[in-house]
Amino acid sequence: MAKPMIAIVGRPNVGKSMLFNRLVGKRLSIVEDTPGVTRDRLYADCEWLGRTFTVVDTGGIEPRNDNEILNFMREQAEIAIQNATVIVFVCDIRTGITANDEAVASILQRSHKPIVLAVNKCDSTGQAALNNTDIYEFYNLGLGDPIAVSAVHGIGMDEMLEACFSYFPKDAEEGEEDDIIKVAIIGKPNVGKSSLTNRILGEERVIVSDVAGTTRDAVDSYFENQHGKYCFIDTAGMRKKSRVTDRVEQFSVLRATMAIDRADVCLILIDAHEGVTEQDTKVAGLAHEAGKASIIVVNKWDDIEKDDKTMDRFKEDIRRDLAYMPYAPMAFISAKTGQRVNTLFQLINKVYEASLMRITTGVLNSVLADATTRVQPPTDRGRRLKLYYMTQVSVAPPTFVVFCNEKKLFHFSYQRYIENQIRGTFGLDGTPIRLIIRQKGDKEENF
Repeated sequence: MAKPMIAIVGRPNVGKSMLFNRLVGKRLSIVEDTPGVTRDRLYADCEWLGRTFTVVDTGGIEPRNDNEILNFMREQAEIAIQNATVIVFVCDIRTGITANDEAVASILQRSHKPIVLAVNKCDSTGQAALNNTDIYEFYNLGLGDPIAVSAVHGIGMDEMLEACFSYFPKDAEEGEEDDIIKVAIIGKPNVGKSSLTNRILGEERVIVSDVAGTTRDAVDSYFENQHGKYCFIDTAGMRKKSRVTDRVEQFSVLRATMAIDRADVCLILIDAHEGVTEQDTKVAGLAHEAGKASIIVVNKWDDIEKDDKTMDRFKEDIRRDLAYMPYAPMAFISAKTGQRVNTLFQLINKVYEASLMRITTGVLNSVLADATTRVQPPTDRGRRLKLYYMTQVSVAPPTFVVFCNEKKLFHFSYQRYIENQIRGTFGLDGTPIRLIIRQKGDKEENF
């Protein structure tokens, strides 16, 4: 059974994201004074009194607005409401009840879901808080007893969660989620990251718009099919640093980078119309440097005029421009039509398993002996490189320590040769390989 889910909803700028971050215990959601910063649904798991549950942050609901992005935000919040076990409706004690609060309350009442009314920004403590009669106004919403909270100071969190827990099913199971593969969808703006997420999920989970920069948070979406369990992380498009001037966008790029760090696999999206751009090489480089299993996904392939050589030429261009990651397989898809999207699951599983492969020291050294016999180690001024033995010290990415007589003799080209021998023998497609070189006399280290 899925974890119980709390959806945090309300009009813009009442402190929903601050409350979300307070519950999660870290800054996952972007917090700014600008209304409309949070746009998509943002998910995170929390624990309180030994019970785990999921919290969803949503964009502010503005019922009386025809702006395209704001309409999308309202739709996202409504989907979160439908899927929630209980709704935390956040209001602002400083402004009192507004017309938008009343409209949102009406929407929530029609959902027939349990509602906990949290009145935020009650930042006073002690006797001042007890004497605050402003909170009584919120009984007029007809949603039961209002709970005074301060997301900034952590006031009222226990009372609010206790009210939420009273609506949780008593027999909800809390299964381990260790078998979920976390997949970050990364790329520059407008390559189709959100469209691909929605195509995979079969629903409008994240906002899709021709307006660059629509996605700001890294949005987690859980999905399960016959291939396995996945968490797809839709990220903000990463622009050139010189173009990132807006403070919110700086946070968005930071979130995308953090998404790469916590992902198991990265899907690097490239626009088929543009080919590999300078910014694509930088985005792909982040995944490579982080040691993540990666797949190069060429999107919008349905829009390209093709002959029998088009795909081969495109592959050659990608291998040339992303020469530092020859291990990454390629997929040519259309998020718009769904063309070949289903093939991604098998590729994701394959590169994920490769990144976790462990090889015994005995087998590794047999491969090393064969490789050095086939191609002799290099020499320099009469001194020949000697490779004594090799052992694997970690996974994700597979990392090997090679012990030799002299580091400076172990040239990059021969390191690449050894790496290719390991990759070819054990089928480590889709994952970078790291070699750590140690020479005789180096102090032993714990890996």
